[in-house]
Amino acid sequence: MENKDLQPRVVFDCFAMVNKVPRPSKHEEKMAEFLLNFGKELGLETKIDETGNVSIFKPATPGYENRATVVLQSHMDMVCEKNADVDFDFKNDAIQTYVDGEWLKAKGTTLGADDGIGVAMEMALLQSSDIEHGPIQCIFTRDEETGLSGAFGMKSDFMEGDYLINLDSEDEGQIFVSCAGGANTIAAFPFTKEALPAGFDTFRVLVKGLMGGHSGDDISKKRANANKLLLRFLCDEMEKTDLRLVDIQAGGLHNAIPREAEAICAVPSSFSKQLQEDLSVFQDEIKHEFSETEKTIMAAITSEAAAEMAQAPAESRKMLLALRAVHNGVFAMSQTIDNFVETSSNLASIRLMTPEQIAANPELAFFAASQKKPAVVVITSQRSSIESNRRNMSAMVRAAFELGGAQNIKTGDGYPGWTTNPSSILVKMAVEAYKELFNKEPQVLGIHAGLECGLFSVKYPHMDMISFGPTLRGVHSPDERLLIPTVPMVWDHLCLLLKRIPEASK
Repeated sequence: MENKDLQPRVVFDCFAMVNKVPRPSKHEEKMAEFLLNFGKELGLETKIDETGNVSIFKPATPGYENRATVVLQSHMDMVCEKNADVDFDFKNDAIQTYVDGEWLKAKGTTLGADDGIGVAMEMALLQSSDIEHGPIQCIFTRDEETGLSGAFGMKSDFMEGDYLINLDSEDEGQIFVSCAGGANTIAAFPFTKEALPAGFDTFRVLVKGLMGGHSGDDISKKRANANKLLLRFLCDEMEKTDLRLVDIQAGGLHNAIPREAEAICAVPSSFSKQLQEDLSVFQDEIKHEFSETEKTIMAAITSEAAAEMAQAPAESRKMLLALRAVHNGVFAMSQTIDNFVETSSNLASIRLMTPEQIAANPELAFFAASQKKPAVVVITSQRSSIESNRRNMSAMVRAAFELGGAQNIKTGDGYPGWTTNPSSILVKMAVEAYKELFNKEPQVLGIHAGLECGLFSVKYPHMDMISFGPTLRGVHSPDERLLIPTVPMVWDHLCLLLKRIPEASK
């Protein structure tokens, strides 16, 4: 199968257009301009709000003028992750895709189907002339992946429909009707440098080859967290010898399970051989522990040029033990839904940063002005479908940070969850349309991830909402891939559902 053979052709052509436009989170200006031009060239009512969200309104096709308005919604931005050996600039380069059997993939980077395929479906509907539908408003939000900024900043009169279909879900055959709320907890640990004593050797310790994935949707899939594994090894070795931490650069985005983590450390020369032997044993242990879910996991050690400075030992010990202790993964399962994660936390990123690097990161603005020295900045995310348990999970993480000596700790305001509407007309219609098309029942579920529907349900309490989409795997990692045969299924389901929307209430 070649790219040109992908069906429905109109959707995949639009997806190819989307992937030519750089769209990192918080840098969606090129994508917004592209969509504004796209709408205007079609002669459709097109606008952008103060936050950077784009709206394109398409009138009803003949005979459907009295139908209720449907809002179709997806987000413009994408998670920008790449393999370490790939030379790629997400702010300027186009995503390079290829077909591998039934999957569409990208060459060494995230594919951008989260949520570029949703954007493409909206574009395909906007330019269509043979699909029957009532009035539709296509909404493209910005910065969903790193803060839901577009949804947060949207005013309550920007969307005008009675029904909303969010196209940001990742399992065909599943209709989502609720989602988790969440918040990030960030801490800065002091990094006081001291001269290394004589007789120390310096090494780089690396854990890599992990699956990674979405820190909400994939948190229950028994995958390893590279940060936690690295901390485990460092702490174990710290108990055996005078290990000094020189640098640590572990993990990445707050909503991604870390795939790689590395640290530079120094140990007494007399222990150097033992350190390397211990790492070999450690690698065998973690391969055994994650034999089913982490087939390519590995740990490596390389000699480095002798470091002159390292973190003060007492300070380092408190920090590393606290980070080893901080909870990661599933914390509680739902009391009411079988096999559904209720509460979790993800230890996403641990990085030694300079004051200049901290000042350049908007996420760290709460302490950037006061940070005059290097610090180890730790970013975590907590999720729960029950807000009180999310607050408790965040408080537990904060407690570990405080005990470990962190000087700046903050849990953000977060985002709300989305509660199931038991009287939803849209859910009933979506289920009936799916059964008619595919002669089987779809699953109606909640999801342990944040969807913009949570914020929309607060701003637009009258709006009836669902979320669905084609099957994606490996999102938020370079393993992201789109299951091609599920795209026409979602497309057909969406088109039939739009045709079935009832008349607007008088």
